[in-house]
Amino acid sequence: MPMIDIYATRGTFPDTHQLATDAAATVMSVEQVPDIPLFRQNTAAFIHELPTDALANVDGDSSYVRVQVFTNAGALDRDKQLAVIRDLTHVVAAAAGDPTLTERTWVLLSEAPDGGWGLHGHANTNAELIKAARTQIAQLHAGSAGRPA
Repeated sequence: MPMIDIYATRGTFPDTHQLATDAAATVMSVEQVPDIPLFRQNTAAFIHELPTDALANVDGDSSYVRVQVFTNAGALDRDKQLAVIRDLTHVVAAAAGDPTLTERTWVLLSEAPDGGWGLHGHANTNAELIKAARTQIAQLHAGSAGRPA
């Protein structure tokens, strides 16, 4: 259940809400977690718009984007790491309407240690997250078992 932070200068993205939604959906898709409320409601992106003078490379260019994806430990194997970085880079460039932004988008992946991922005021271990997901899936299946098709 990743948290995604996207940092760019103000005005880079015309629709920050859509970017946040698209970024969260992209990471959830790459992670290949079940499409259940536990994951849908706890995978989120935050867009941070900075003043133009708050960002610069050595040459003074401020047309960069930094994306930081924070997941629980082990959520992304190597193939998923590559996919998250590739896909988020393209989501960012598309949201900005600037295909060249792929060349100026930095994506950083960070992992919380087991037990260092909090939901609902509790620091969950990976085993607890898996148990919560299985419980929710069972509840959803039980609730739909009595409904007509």
